[in-house]
Parts: sequence; structure tokens; C-alpha cells
Amino acid sequence: MPPSLTRGVALTTGAALAALLVPGFTAYARPSAATDGRQHAYAEAAASHHVPEAVLLGVSYLESRWDTNGGLPSTSAGFGPMHLTDATSVASMPPPAAAREADTHVRGDGGRAPLVAMPDGDDAPPAGAAQTLDAAAALTGPGKATLRRDPAANINGGAALLATYQRDLGAPLTGDVSQWYGAVARYAGTADRDGAAAFADEVFATIRSGADRVTDDGHHVRLTATPVTPDRWWLDRLGLRRTVRPSGLECPSDLSCEWLPAPYQQLSADPGDYGNHDLSDRPRNQSIDYIVIHDTEESWATAVRLAQDPTYVAWHYTVRSADGHVAQHVPTRDVGWHAGNWYANAKSIGIEHEGFAAQGSWYTEAMYRASAKLVRYLATRLGIPLDRQHIIGHDNVPGSTAASVAAMHWDPGPYWDWGHYFDLLRAPLRSGGTARGGLVVIDPYYAGNTPAFTGCSGTATDPCPPHGSSAVILHTAPSETAPLAADVGLHPNGEPSTMVISDHAARASAGQVYALADVRGDWTAIWYLGQEAWFHNPVSAPTARWTTGLVATPRAGRATIPVYGRAYPEPAAYPAGVPVQPIVPLQYTFPAAQRYAVGGIVSSEYYRTTTFDGSRPGDWTVIRGALRYVQIQFGHRVMFVDLADVDVLPARR
Repeated sequence: MPPSLTRGVALTTGAALAALLVPGFTAYARPSAATDGRQHAYAEAAASHHVPEAVLLGVSYLESRWDTNGGLPSTSAGFGPMHLTDATSVASMPPPAAAREADTHVRGDGGRAPLVAMPDGDDAPPAGAAQTLDAAAALTGPGKATLRRDPAANINGGAALLATYQRDLGAPLTGDVSQWYGAVARYAGTADRDGAAAFADEVFATIRSGADRVTDDGHHVRLTATPVTPDRWWLDRLGLRRTVRPSGLECPSDLSCEWLPAPYQQLSADPGDYGNHDLSDRPRNQSIDYIVIHDTEESWATAVRLAQDPTYVAWHYTVRSADGHVAQHVPTRDVGWHAGNWYANAKSIGIEHEGFAAQGSWYTEAMYRASAKLVRYLATRLGIPLDRQHIIGHDNVPGSTAASVAAMHWDPGPYWDWGHYFDLLRAPLRSGGTARGGLVVIDPYYAGNTPAFTGCSGTATDPCPPHGSSAVILHTAPSETAPLAADVGLHPNGEPSTMVISDHAARASAGQVYALADVRGDWTAIWYLGQEAWFHNPVSAPTARWTTGLVATPRAGRATIPVYGRAYPEPAAYPAGVPVQPIVPLQYTFPAAQRYAVGGIVSSEYYRTTTFDGSRPGDWTVIRGALRYVQIQFGHRVMFVDLADVDVLPARR
């Protein structure tokens, strides 16, 4: 009999026969002492509570990818490999003051909408996600503190919950994996039938495909692929709320999604006083080129309420942490107010993810998967490339003008796992070639990459808890003791860059592509904000890989060229009566002989919309010019240069 069925232990004749004949059947057997300690913990807990090991591993994978996350809570207050939730541990913790986002969002050109501070009590996790830690502690004996920090106890607690859910359904504690659909759906912790079903479907898809990885604390865990068709009728016994998907909802059919519309509303007699987004007709009138990844810095409940407030700002979608449920607020044809840069707003879709960038919390696998499924759907539909030049964080959106650079947001922050996210997008970070290719793609091993950030507690000098990160740190010379790379936009008075979590002045992120400047031993230099910036990139543990592509460099005879935060048309392109939007450079310079990776060549555009009813000259029209721009990876954020100022060349050295 195959070892994957027996788990390395002899079965009784009846169990062996069932394992061979019943798809998805797993016999209960005590684990072998020779297995990895973490694998042993799953097998032991599964056997103790009569839960199929494949079910326990599948649920845990969808919650945490079997990681411990150092005992820190997730963005929905879940702990450990089984994501046991304890709402009381983080419900009253607002984002620390030192790490809060800037206090305004740019509505349009010059218009601003204030962020509203919500009472802490509104920031509790969703009701369905509350207090599984208490229940697991009551079922298994160890206290809550042990369940939070001890992986084996946490796994045992999750197994006990699954067994309890199975019994509550009146279902047998069977080794037949297909009969556990209802218990798995209940583990999602949602009151919505669609959300519970989507979670269970992802778990069973993982069981069918299998998984094999090393956890963040160094344990090799494997889920052997098991062909199974779950018995979905168990879902009916949960009595969950049914929601009707309205026609026109822009979500994949297999994603739990609802329509919570953002209001388009005039707020006073002045037609220019309105909220909380703009009407448009994209992509007919203007292509959508970017998807911007945000985190909410609020709970799900607060975030979706704010999106429905006409005096606030709106984005297109919000994704819930606990189960990956999605709410759409703004049709993709319309323009959300989310990016802090009007050009970026007009050319993008904004997706908020429930979470906090700086609390050392982690984003759940359920949310990553749901978000990736949504982004893949939107990118396919709208023709958006699945790369880091077009799927960007809010922290990669440039300031519109020099004055706005310092106030730009930095979410989802360095703890967002871009490498894993692009794997889920089925667009793994591309690499190939040698240093002669002239470009590098940043790609550190997330779990083992733990930069010494500070400020997560609210005090700038306090160390953040060790945490996996997508970011590599940039220095002015090939040494850990060298000063950090400078950013005159974030530190205009010559202050040094810092390791404060919100200061991304000297930081490159996974998937970003940069032009190679130099290599010295274990150190690699890239061109970054007009300077050579060095990061540690040893052959034994690389943090970047070679890749190929195009670079932009100033044309002969130009000592420096300007860099822009938006790709606006020349003044002659504007119709009479329509105010010209100035083409103003940012405070950075692009010197001769430097090279920056090209993300694309774009036409100049400005979407004019300044009133609720389109009553001002030029409203609701896209103004296009003859100017063309090159998008470049100039620093942590993408920026633009005039195509007439640069040569675009193959990057090879």
C-alpha cells in the first residue's frame, strides 16, 4: 500500500481496504517518531481527535501556510498555524501613532478629503472570527497563552475545533475526507454561506493538489495530494446567511463577493462639493493600467462603512482577512479616490486589504488567495500585465508634485509577501540570464529575511518583532555599517534615512526590477533615486536575481533630466476654458550615464472631472497630448520621464 495512504503505519485490514477503495478516505494512525516534529504534531493531533490529517493540514495551510509567524497575531487577530482567533488581544489596538498613514487622501487635482478617526471599538474583528482561541483552550486544556505561542498546542486546538464542528453537524468522525466539508466551512468563521463555501473550496483544492514547503521556523511539512470530491450538502446544515449576487458584480464566479456600493452624492449646493468617487467610462474612454494594493489600517467593518460614507473617499474593493470575502464598492469603469495621485487614480483599480502595515501582524493565506484570484480576473479582463510595474502597492505610487511626496502612503508595507502573491497570481517573479543582462529583480527569501525595523509600537526607536519581509535595505556603500541610501523627497532637509517601519527611503521590494550599477563580492548596487544603492546579495542566500529587459538613460548632451510623478499632456492639448495642469518635475534628478528599468511607454492623459454633474468646461473628458512618457523604476516608487529626454535601450552591460 502506498505510504501516502498509510502515513507510515500499518492499518487494519478493513481500514486498508477503505483507504484503497474510497477516494479521499484517510485512516487514523499514530505518526511515526521519525517524521519531522511539525509534521508529527499534525499527525498526532489528527489521530487524537479523529480528524483526517489531510483535512487538518489543508485548513492550516489556507490559514497560515503552516507558519507560526513568531506567535504574532494576524490582521484578524488569529494566532499560530491554525489561526486561532482572540479578538481581545488586538481589538482595542489602533495603529501606532509613529506608523499611521498620512492624514489626507488626494481626491482630485487640489481637492482633499479628510481621513476620519474611528472609535477603537469599531475595530474588532468580524463577529464570525471571534474567540476560537477560547473554545480551543476549553476543549484541550492548555491556556490561551500556550495556544498562542506553542505550535503543537495550537495545532491540537484546531483539530479539536474541527472535530467539535463535525459532531455539531451530526456528521461522523470519519476518515472519509469528503465528509468534512461542513466542518471546514464552519472553520472559516463567517456568517455568509458564500464566504464559508469559498473557504472550504480552497481547502479542498489544496487537499487535491497537495503542498510541500518549509515553514517560517524551519520545519518541512507535506500534504500529499489526495483526489477527493467533497460532499457539499453538509453546508446546508450550518444555516448560514444566503446572499444574492447582483448582476454586474465584477468578481470571479468562484469568489465570495458582495456589492456594498460607495455613494456618488452632491454634498451642498456647490456642484464641486461631492463624494466619494468620480464617474467615468473606463476602459472605453481611458485604459486601466494599474491595480493598486492597499491595506485598510482599519477593521473590515470600519473600512466598508467608510467606503459607504459620501464625505469620505472610496476604492473599488475591500478584502476581508478572516476568510477572503470581498466587497465591491465602485464599478471598475469609475474612478476611485484611493491612490493620492490623480493620474494614478484615473488609471487604476484600488483594492484594500483588511490589516495594519506596522503592527507586526501577518496577512492570512485566505486573504492572499482571494485577492490574487480577484486581481488575476481583473488583469485578464482589462489587459493589465501581471508584473510589479503594473500590480503595485500604494507605497509604489509616486507623489504628483514635489510638495506631495513626503505625505504619500506606504501601505501595504514591507510585510506584504509579494513573491508569494505573484506565485498565487500564476505569474512568478521572472528572472534569467547573468549579470551581463543588466537588470536585477528583487527576490529575498521572505521568511528568512527579517530587517531590523523599528517603530511598530509607536515609538520610533523601539525594535519591531522579527518578521519575514519582502524588502531589502539599501546602503550608500557595500557594507552593513554604511549609511542608508538617501531620499530627498522623504528627507528634504538632509536628514538620514532610517529603519523606522514607515520610512521606505532606502528600501527595494520583491518583484521590483532595477538597473544594475555594480557588483562587489556579496554586494550588488542598483541605480536608485540618482545614486548607487547597495544591498547584500550573497551567492549562498541571494536576495535578488538577474533578469533582462529595457533601460532608459539620458540622451547625449543632457547632464540631468527631470523626473515626474504623473504623465500629463502638454499645455497645447487642453481645450479652451479648461485649466492646464502643470507639468512639474519632482525634486529628484536623473543624471547622465545612469540607467533605470523601463516599465512601459505611456501616452500623456488627463481625465478632467471636477463637478458632480459635469457642468464645468471639459468635465468628464479625457484630454490627450502628443507627449509620451517612459515609466521607470526610479526609487521605491515608479516615476516618469519624457520619452524625448531618454534613449530606451536593451539593458545588457
